[in-house]
Amino acid sequence: MSFRLERWHRWTLYSVGTALLLSGVVWLLAHYFLRVPGEFGETINPLEHLSMQLHGAVAMLALFFIGSLLNNHIRRANNARRNQLTGWLMIVLLIWLTLSGYALYYLVSETNHSIWSLSHWIVGMLLPLLVLWHIQSGRRLINRLAATT
Repeated sequence: MSFRLERWHRWTLYSVGTALLLSGVVWLLAHYFLRVPGEFGETINPLEHLSMQLHGAVAMLALFFIGSLLNNHIRRANNARRNQLTGWLMIVLLIWLTLSGYALYYLVSETNHSIWSLSHWIVGMLLPLLVLWHIQSGRRLINRLAATT
């Protein structure tokens, strides 16, 4: 039984994930490196606000397409006990990113905002590595199963 996603689904997830990563990286660069001194202190680079808006919009798309994995990919692979370590790690990281993103926008105070932000972007930067690990583990598993039959 193959749990491989259809091409359109894979490429949509890759595209949305890439847009999330790039918008997050642009925000990091704008926030930490592109601020310029102004008359009343540092001024925010316009890219910072724009990249955050894009990041939030793409995050909503990501939630939709990640949710589309629940029935045919996640549930079936979990029931078959395939690629569970990386799959569950990815679920945990995605839940953390969703909750911390929501908290950063709606709940966190200025006193602990930097801690939440740091944890959000560190996990966000690690997620693509986990996605690659998950894909490679799944492909190795498929190759091993094909070799035994």
